Amino acid sequence: MKIGIVAIQGDYEAHGKMLDRLGAAHRYVRGPDDLAGLDGVILPGGESSTHLKVMKEEGLFDALKQFAANGGSFFGTCAGAILLAREVHGPSQESLGLLDIAILRNGYGRQLASDVHMGPTKLRKEPLEMVFIRAPIIESVGKGIEILAEDAGHPVLVHQGRVLAATFHPELSDDPAVHQYFLALTSR
Repeated sequence: MKIGIVAIQGDYEAHGKMLDRLGAAHRYVRGPDDLAGLDGVILPGGESSTHLKVMKEEGLFDALKQFAANGGSFFGTCAGAILLAREVHGPSQESLGLLDIAILRNGYGRQLASDVHMGPTKLRKEPLEMVFIRAPIIESVGKGIEILAEDAGHPVLVHQGRVLAATFHPELSDDPAVHQYFLALTSR
């Protein structure tokens, strides 16, 4: 199994380090040709409109849609979750539309609205550390969405088919649980 990490902006290297810890093969993705031979793709945090602009300029946006259509799995964190959503507002923006959620881009506002929380999860019995940095808010979920963790009354970790999304940054934690879940999802 080999995982791609979109390396446009954001802390994509932290995802790489987490995958290294878990012994998972990976490479950075900057263009459509980098998707060849991958089983899953991580869309990291950053600024979703910047990701979108560069992905379109490089031909990666349509290539990622085709990757999904061919059965590839996806994991989006923060801005990556925005890019996976079916519906984006606050302000509205185009997305890959691979996950049946509606998401508010500027959910928690400025950089100062960043925090680390511990909360329950369906991944295991122990609480999960969740690092929020100007996190988006999942406003609604479709019928096929499984909510794996919530915080402040909102879903923050969701799963549907071969797509996983977190509004927080699990790559900034020492806890590998979310990445382990993604690898298990990808290997199915």
